[in-house]
Amino acid sequence: MIDLDFVVEAGDWSALPEAEALGRRAAKAALTVSDADADDYEVSVMLTDDAGIRELNREWRGKDKPTNVLSFPAPPMPGEHSPRHLGDLALACQTLAREAEDESKPLAHHYAHLIVHGVLHLLGYDHEVEEEAEAMEALEVKALANLGIADPYRDMAAPAPRGDG
Repeated sequence: MIDLDFVVEAGDWSALPEAEALGRRAAKAALTVSDADADDYEVSVMLTDDAGIRELNREWRGKDKPTNVLSFPAPPMPGEHSPRHLGDLALACQTLAREAEDESKPLAHHYAHLIVHGVLHLLGYDHEVEEEAEAMEALEVKALANLGIADPYRDMAAPAPRGDG
């Protein structure tokens, strides 16, 4: 099981009124396709705007620009703790909406994709090396298919830049 704790820090998220419910379904789909053990997990999700995520991106990654999603994995705690806190995700509403429009995708589908992407990062998946990127992308596609969402990479001549995760 995976539980998400949401906070709207900034931005107008009214275009995605189902953000929490969809986020929970997307996180569960990511967990289902991963090789994670059977523990219970929790993730904190901050919904923010471009200014908020730009500040986080600048502070934690040295990149002075907004991005779609950032993930902050939590180190495993010694001993047995259940649920295990995987870490935190931050998503930016303006970047999310702009990308969905530019890629002619429903906003909800793009949002679900970024939640899946972020949760996979928190579980230890990455896309810095091509082989790892292909494996992570395949898991994303499988998780999204379980949600009834089409392969976001299917119609692209070259894969879109992956989230900063």
